[in-house]
Amino acid sequence: MDFFISNAYAQGAQQADPFGFLLPMIIIFGAFYFLLIRPQQKKQKAHAALVEGLSAGDEVMTAGGILGKVTNVTDHYAAVEIADNIIIKIQKSSISHVVPKGTVDAA
Repeated sequence: MDFFISNAYAQGAQQADPFGFLLPMIIIFGAFYFLLIRPQQKKQKAHAALVEGLSAGDEVMTAGGILGKVTNVTDHYAAVEIADNIIIKIQKSSISHVVPKGTVDAA
């Protein structure tokens, strides 16, 4: 019984294409780009525009769910009034979104 492939069979075997795996890898990378990376980049750009557009008087919600009214904005921080005479200073990047006017007063 011979457990090894004889030389005649081994020589007749077709060689694998070294670039045959490249096309599926390109397709997978393209799918990742269009399904994961590109939408995340759009969200980051939209959030950056929101943060840069903050001004005093805007009503915002923080990433932690705190509602408040912006009283002062600096380069990296915003002062948010969360209750009468209670002002917290937070990073502008922690503001998740701007809520419609009157939301803070109704809450």
